[in-house]
Amino acid sequence: MLDPVLKRIDDGLDVSIERWSELLRIPSVSTDPAYADDARRAAHWLMEQFEALGFAMELHETEGHPVVLGHHPGPGGDAPHLLYYGHYDVQPADPVELWDSGPFEPTVVDSPYGKKMVARGAVDDKGQLMMWVEALRAWQAEHGTLPVEATVLLEGEEEIGSKHLRPFLEAQRERLAQADVCVVSDTTMWDVDTPAITYSLRGLLYTEITCRGPSRDLHSGFYGGAVVNPLNALAKVLAALHDDDGRIRIPGFYDQVLEPGPAERAAWENLDMDEGAFLEGAGVSTGGGERDRTLLERIWTRPTGDVNGLHGGYTGAGAKTVIATEGTAKVSFRLVPDQDPDAIAEGFRRFLDEHTPAGCTCELTIHSAAPAIRIDPDSPWLRTACAAMGDIYGKEAVPIGCGGSIPIAAWAREILGMDTLLMGFSLDDDAMHSPNEKFEITCFERGMKSHAALLARIAEGRI
Repeated sequence: MLDPVLKRIDDGLDVSIERWSELLRIPSVSTDPAYADDARRAAHWLMEQFEALGFAMELHETEGHPVVLGHHPGPGGDAPHLLYYGHYDVQPADPVELWDSGPFEPTVVDSPYGKKMVARGAVDDKGQLMMWVEALRAWQAEHGTLPVEATVLLEGEEEIGSKHLRPFLEAQRERLAQADVCVVSDTTMWDVDTPAITYSLRGLLYTEITCRGPSRDLHSGFYGGAVVNPLNALAKVLAALHDDDGRIRIPGFYDQVLEPGPAERAAWENLDMDEGAFLEGAGVSTGGGERDRTLLERIWTRPTGDVNGLHGGYTGAGAKTVIATEGTAKVSFRLVPDQDPDAIAEGFRRFLDEHTPAGCTCELTIHSAAPAIRIDPDSPWLRTACAAMGDIYGKEAVPIGCGGSIPIAAWAREILGMDTLLMGFSLDDDAMHSPNEKFEITCFERGMKSHAALLARIAEGRI
């Protein structure tokens, strides 16, 4: 049942890459209103792809970018029901001048693994989304239907916190909760030849601080030393966020953090993580974070707080001697299982109140919040996915954690009552969110085949 599908994937690889390229050419940047029409164009393009596969498709408007929802009845009877999730939006391409080719001009170039696709969204998430689209296409073409009942859910706001996804899930709960498991490809492998299933994801609390002082910009000669400079005050607040050992100083921040168990630690030891190589890939030689924790602990099971952006005062060429009226900082917290984003936000608000110098005020805005998720490594769905990837790679997928955040994983459990299979195929050096984002063609090909193998195991009742 699987072999002819795999052959069809091999025979149609070039056409699959061209369809992938078509989607990459659409600059569906979600954060910039200038690209709103392009985001909508990407949504419609995907609807057409699924309609050609026999899906009944719907476009649902939100206050932001539309959600695409589709359904395929599959073979009927009591066939398992899979909910496939992906996002069609991408990060901005800035700084454009650092790209070797146009960010929305998909380019296939040589790589140490053969060939790679370079474009914004190549791996996050258009390439990974198109893997399972093409797997469904090959199965439908070979067998005339799908072996499962399938629902597809595609959003256009994952890169900006999935603000409108939660209310959509709540409104569509009755329909979507009929599925048995949610399938997502938006995570990483261990290395190019070692597949991985992600069983834990950190959550995300994304905030913005506005520190205000004088009612207008002031001459720094006339007023320097006489008023509190809000940029100095903001810097002081941010500097107080961590202690000298890298721990976050918000009271109660670690109260709900779970320690990894002996079995998890032993499994991590077997992965033989090379911290030096990891840091070298980021262009640094010295690590950060909590000094008494291993690298895998710090990125998989420990919460963090990071300043993601700073702005205030004069930032143009040359000099302008002013004390600015206000400064802003964007601060994100990666959270771990059992931490409550709302409680952390309230704790951060109190921290700001306590550390803001007199003469200034700090206002906190919450842009997005989603909890962390942990999936039982012994879940039958997770074991089936690991085995399916093993059918293609010759060795079963290893269970790993991930420091990133995917809101659907937490909300699928909380709202829809199901777990998520995080079948990711990206590599650490794929430059997600950076110039020259890429996706290895071999990962794209093996990803398609792994999704087809998952369908085959389900069709054969091997769950």
